[in-house]
Amino acid sequence: MIHFMSCKKPLFTVLLLTASIFSNVLVAQTQLSSDEIFQQARKAAFENKDYASATALSKKALEISPDYADIRIFLGRVYTWWNKPDSASECFEKVLNEHPENEDAASAFADLTYWNQQPERSLLICENALAFHPQSKALLLKKGKNLIELKRYAEANSSLAVLLKTDPKDAEARSLLEKVKDKSAKNKIGVSYDFASFDKQFDNPWHIVSVDYSRSTKAGSFIGRVNYPNRFKTSALQFETDAYPHISKTFYSYLNAGFSDKSGVFPQYRAGFSLYANLPKSFEAEAGFRYLYFSDATWIYTGSVGKYFKNYWFNFRTYITPAKESVSNSYSLTSRYYFKETNYFGLALSTGISPDETANNIQLANIYKLKSHRISADYRSTFKKFNSILFSFSLIQDEYLPKITGNEYLFSVGYQRRF
Repeated sequence: MIHFMSCKKPLFTVLLLTASIFSNVLVAQTQLSSDEIFQQARKAAFENKDYASATALSKKALEISPDYADIRIFLGRVYTWWNKPDSASECFEKVLNEHPENEDAASAFADLTYWNQQPERSLLICENALAFHPQSKALLLKKGKNLIELKRYAEANSSLAVLLKTDPKDAEARSLLEKVKDKSAKNKIGVSYDFASFDKQFDNPWHIVSVDYSRSTKAGSFIGRVNYPNRFKTSALQFETDAYPHISKTFYSYLNAGFSDKSGVFPQYRAGFSLYANLPKSFEAEAGFRYLYFSDATWIYTGSVGKYFKNYWFNFRTYITPAKESVSNSYSLTSRYYFKETNYFGLALSTGISPDETANNIQLANIYKLKSHRISADYRSTFKKFNSILFSFSLIQDEYLPKITGNEYLFSVGYQRRF
């Protein structure tokens, strides 16, 4: 009996030791690394939009690897998406205090402060980071956005110009630069001349001289214009005003009003309104109307979609004119190739007559139901920073009587000075 018990005790000890070793092996096999937990956190945030789980998993990963900067930056981004800016700031500040050269942390922190209406703080973060990464496209773009928000247009213009020298195909920077270029100078004065000749429809060419002045303010841009034409051997005057008031970061609008002393040369009255929306991925959309009064009122509705892609800008527009017995539609497709900042060469194809075309909208008085086809080319160049010149040529085929067509040749030249 005594011998039996002495044999069993060592056996029991061996069994306990074996179970302990097996348990430790299982724990070692089931314990995940910080990288594996990080991947789970990313899946929870990106695929499931479960920010609570993503936060918990990120914190668990940081317990294993407290100096893992990428996980802490990700946690800060999750807090940003979860609308917890104070917690997000703590994450980004900790990384930047330890690694001030970390571009990803600076970029995420700049986004957070920009989205939370702190453009001055966001700008400072960008500038500190650009000291380490002077050619960073992301930081230069964010710097430009903050400068625009602060109404520091000349500096925004410079920042975006540096970015486009680094990457001429950056569509978002091109879109922003196009909008801010004119705002870098508060005043503009311009003069243009249109010459149109016809092979059949009219014996005498048309001439129009236009002079305009615009002023950029905090509320938006405002323009006054005088048009002086000679058509049908008759002269007239047209006075117009345009406004582009800001509504929000996403929306702005266009307003137009004008009148003429002779309705046979210009519409006697005109008005217009459009609402523009700046959309993600460098898209822009517009919807609005135009009103022209000749001997009767004409209402025209318009919509357009624009898109910047690398060095190119594309725009598709339609005008819809309801009538008693039918609806008239016109379409245009415009493209521009930007070869230096806001200098471009453009081509356009269109059908119908545009109410926004000063040189030709008089024809809407009688023949807007008839067919018209047009191809245009234009070129704009800026020189000595604040001077721009524009050349444009159009070949237009008009059906001025049913099944009878004629050609119109339209040449335009314009000069603009910003100051």
